[in-house]
Amino acid sequence: MIKAVNPDQQPATWTPKPSSTFDIPVHEIRRGYRSDVYFWRSKVVLEKSEMTTPVLMQVFQKQNAIICGMDEALAVIQLCSGYYREPERAYTLFDDYIRLKQHIRAVYFSDREEWKRARRKRVDLEQRLDDLWVKTAAELEIQSLRDRDPVRPYETVLTLEGRLAYFVHLETIYLGVLARRTRIATNVHQVVQAAHQKPVLFFPARFDHWTVQGGDGYAARIGGAALVSTDAQGAWWGAEGAGTTPHALIAACAGDTVQAARLFHEHYPAANLIALVDFHNDCVRTSLQVARALGEKLWGVRLDTSAALIDKSVTSDMSAYPPTGVTPQLVFKVREALDREGYSGVKIVVSGGFNRDRIAAFEQDQVPVDAYGVGSAFLKGQFDFTADVVQVRGQPMAKTGRRYNPNPRLIPVRFG
Repeated sequence: MIKAVNPDQQPATWTPKPSSTFDIPVHEIRRGYRSDVYFWRSKVVLEKSEMTTPVLMQVFQKQNAIICGMDEALAVIQLCSGYYREPERAYTLFDDYIRLKQHIRAVYFSDREEWKRARRKRVDLEQRLDDLWVKTAAELEIQSLRDRDPVRPYETVLTLEGRLAYFVHLETIYLGVLARRTRIATNVHQVVQAAHQKPVLFFPARFDHWTVQGGDGYAARIGGAALVSTDAQGAWWGAEGAGTTPHALIAACAGDTVQAARLFHEHYPAANLIALVDFHNDCVRTSLQVARALGEKLWGVRLDTSAALIDKSVTSDMSAYPPTGVTPQLVFKVREALDREGYSGVKIVVSGGFNRDRIAAFEQDQVPVDAYGVGSAFLKGQFDFTADVVQVRGQPMAKTGRRYNPNPRLIPVRFG
């Protein structure tokens, strides 16, 4: 359940996170290199036509959601709203900049001295482009919701008021940021709610491109995830990656789960030791082996049985329920076996195909799970944002079907 927010509890203004929090390719965004080309061409048209008419841009999406990406989107607007004082010169320098980036990659292994020279030249080009850019974020009136705020379908989440030429080229960027981050944060929030606040581990890194990890990890934190699996996912909020011993390490130990767990603990004694216990498809037996061998050093065991397999300990119960993967009965059997031998403090983590509905079913049946590891389910769905000009010179002006939709929850933005 996504709870509403009382507008009376909102502050008079708010300051987004520092733009340095985010990894923003400033020069490429200013030049429209990463924007849909029609937005960049519109900026050029507006500038050359000297059209300075103030407009009101309004942003919304169509689902119940947890907003995320607003700090990042506002950082883009802060750094990249504006114009080049000498456009043609700036375009030439930018073309040189892109070619130089490619050259730097090409000579990285073949000519280190040339690589160093090219990097110095890149810094010089960036400075020259900075000198040509006129920042105009201070001239814009911006109001928005904040990361972690719940939003309703069609509710306005952001308004930008000022000369359209200053920010029209940014629409692709800030809408994309909001769409991606809101999708992750909302999915995580829904899973955390289904888990009844039990720890949810954010494990989708292997299912998506590595470049999205920083922002996705931040969005997972906004949504309520307890841990992330890579250091990059924790970088924006000061955390480190966490996890368990992988199947690969067990395989390298000739299939000896106990040895893999011991080696892991020897080299990372401060980390919670969670043994992966499905390597031999016998989670009860393997859980007991690691518990007996490691005692109080063992924080927990993780069950990750493939959806194509039936664990050996549940084969006698096949007729009563779908038997494959991590089943409630398998978790109960592992819990009972550990408790019976005095290892009631060992926690059980489950993973492998878990999503909101499956977790809700486990919780309804009071399956003794202590934490859930979730992967690709966090990447599902769409939370597409739309931006529209809805006023020009303070008067209604929007395409058919759209209108100004004021939101008393919006807070004026003040850049630090």
